Amino acid sequence: MLRISEIKLPLDHPAEALREAVLARLAIPSDALIDFHIARRANDARRKSAILMVYSVDVTLADEAEVLARFAGDVHVRPTPDTAYRFVATAPAMAGRLRPVVIGTGPCGLFAGLILAQMGFRPIILDRGKVVRERTKDTWGLWRRSVLNPESNVQFGEGGAGTFSDGKLYSQIKDPRFLGRKVLTEFVKAGAPPEILTEAHPHIGTFRLVTMVESIRETIEGLGGEYRFGQRVDDIDVETRADGTRAIRGVHLHTGDYLEADHVVLAIGHSARDTFEMLHERGVFIEPKPFSIGVRIEHPQSWIDKARFGSCAGHPDLGAAAYSLSHHCANGRTVYSFCMCPGGRVVAATSEEGRVTTNGMSQYSRQEFNANSGIVVGIDPARDYPDGPLAGIALQRHFESLAYVAGGSTYAAPGQKLGDFLAGRPSTELGDVIPSYKPGVHLTDLAQCLPDFAVEAMREALPVFGRQIPNYAHPDAMMTGVETRTSSPIRITRGKDFQSLNTARLYPAGEGAGYAGGILSAAVDGIKVAEAVALSMMA
Repeated sequence: MLRISEIKLPLDHPAEALREAVLARLAIPSDALIDFHIARRANDARRKSAILMVYSVDVTLADEAEVLARFAGDVHVRPTPDTAYRFVATAPAMAGRLRPVVIGTGPCGLFAGLILAQMGFRPIILDRGKVVRERTKDTWGLWRRSVLNPESNVQFGEGGAGTFSDGKLYSQIKDPRFLGRKVLTEFVKAGAPPEILTEAHPHIGTFRLVTMVESIRETIEGLGGEYRFGQRVDDIDVETRADGTRAIRGVHLHTGDYLEADHVVLAIGHSARDTFEMLHERGVFIEPKPFSIGVRIEHPQSWIDKARFGSCAGHPDLGAAAYSLSHHCANGRTVYSFCMCPGGRVVAATSEEGRVTTNGMSQYSRQEFNANSGIVVGIDPARDYPDGPLAGIALQRHFESLAYVAGGSTYAAPGQKLGDFLAGRPSTELGDVIPSYKPGVHLTDLAQCLPDFAVEAMREALPVFGRQIPNYAHPDAMMTGVETRTSSPIRITRGKDFQSLNTARLYPAGEGAGYAGGILSAAVDGIKVAEAVALSMMA
């Protein structure tokens, strides 16, 4: 089978045009093409008056060797890559052996547990939160009634923070083993739409993620894995060996129970601040890591569609338009868009009482009225929080607490119109853009809950973005604060064997440990860590 890439057709091409384009590209007669299917589909909207659909197609030919010879050196005509996943081990009999423990059921923990189960290692999977449907009810409790459950919310519970997001399934990670394909394939088995295997920028959305997470849990349990919800890990048991090295022996749960374990995966997510503090106290090597801080910004989705697609806005093959923006500022900071959610909403994402932080989410349809994204400013330990490994957490908490007060101390979020933000005056009334954040928005001055350097940088960047996307800097665009959970503020440093640098058989993993950013990269990291655990257990 061969893969033919960069086949470009008009947006409204007839179905038969793709086959004809393959024949023309390869210069072969119709009967030489035995079969073909789409491997990837994207759009090229650089010319709004002539938007193109761009395909990669896998073809079966009567004489593939002849075609390959004719197109030798053409990077767009190559053998189809082998994307099949192959397990690195098969578990021996587990009788008398300790089972691996996975802490966390976000994308990383989910796939660490799934791969271990598929290899026969029967993992025990712990989560401080609840099963996904109960967790969803608790999350709506904050959004609808301003009632926060610190152990069951947007951050904690089955599915992790990615459950309440846009469900994006693409990343910039290097993936020579096609582990991302394994993730997408398992998602399709669990109920995701098959087109995520072919779309250039696949997404799922919150409601579909809920049912998929449940399906994968059933798969893991069917393979002998075990879930234990409502089990927060409050301490770890570490032994010091005769040679002075350290190794994990087990975990202490908040219920008072002790679970003996000699292979533990830490897939705890970027908001497990109390767990980070415990690990630091127990001497696990942790270092500070850069992250970003800013706000959520909302525009009517129709504005973004028109700006990106022109007269083709609303075309069913294009869907809701997205954007990606970045600007390097005079004060040395970079402002960029983060976690853009077309046709979605801004959501309350706090996990601690007396604090406000925001995130964005979309459903699969992306048909809600507003587009939103983070507009955030990069910060780093040396410059902004040099006081130790946990200083970034303290910084996050500081500005989340200010946002809580600025929002009226009710879990409403502080909000401001873009025009007022640029002018340095508080907002007193809404304009054309109605904020979507629940439980509500309190109009004020966002500068009171952001660092001065971030305010300065955003005031420079937003007009620049407005010149790139018409109406982006519209004075009525809605800004809601604060966005602080862009990524983990720490890294639980690990070696090439995926184990903690100073605590053997403790495996920091995923976004919380500082090794991923988003659903797909976290899931891929979970696969890699599961493989490392399996190989260690086989040694």
